[in-house]
Amino acid sequence: MSNRLKMLRKKLGVTLEALAEKSGMTKSYLSKVERGLNTPSIAAALKLARALNVQVEELFAEEQPGQSLYSLVRQGERQALVGDGQGQGYAALTRQVGQRSLLPFLIQPPTAFSDPTFKEHQGEEFLFVHAGQVEVDFMSERVMLQQGDALHFNAQTPHRLRSVGEQPAQLLVVVHDGGE
Repeated sequence: MSNRLKMLRKKLGVTLEALAEKSGMTKSYLSKVERGLNTPSIAAALKLARALNVQVEELFAEEQPGQSLYSLVRQGERQALVGDGQGQGYAALTRQVGQRSLLPFLIQPPTAFSDPTFKEHQGEEFLFVHAGQVEVDFMSERVMLQQGDALHFNAQTPHRLRSVGEQPAQLLVVVHDGGE
């Protein structure tokens, strides 16, 4: 499970700190799990899966080539936006995240740049504004996006997002992990 947890966490762009907060576990404990020094209980594995918005089996399953030709997530089957309590939420739009290099999410960014850290990761990122307005901060430049706008960029460029306007924005975000 240790390698799977770390790989899933990184693919989903979740920091160890954020996973600790979302799962109610300590960063120290999670670090030990990722390094194979601790084995979580079933209850802990369920909390981790919930915090990562994945099926618990993904924490344990080994990669099996050809296991599934496709991943279908119908609107009524999709998990609700999982929030962080600060107006930000996301929902994975695919299953078997560990077996995919293209990861689509539905994201509701917070209304303020409450987190001073910028995200950066391997690969590429594609944003499509489904509803509302979004501001993308690239440190040296800020880009305003309206409903229907799309933005594609190298994900190694430090970036962060926020909703602007009266209604919270909803984005389709597709991340390609660059073979990481």
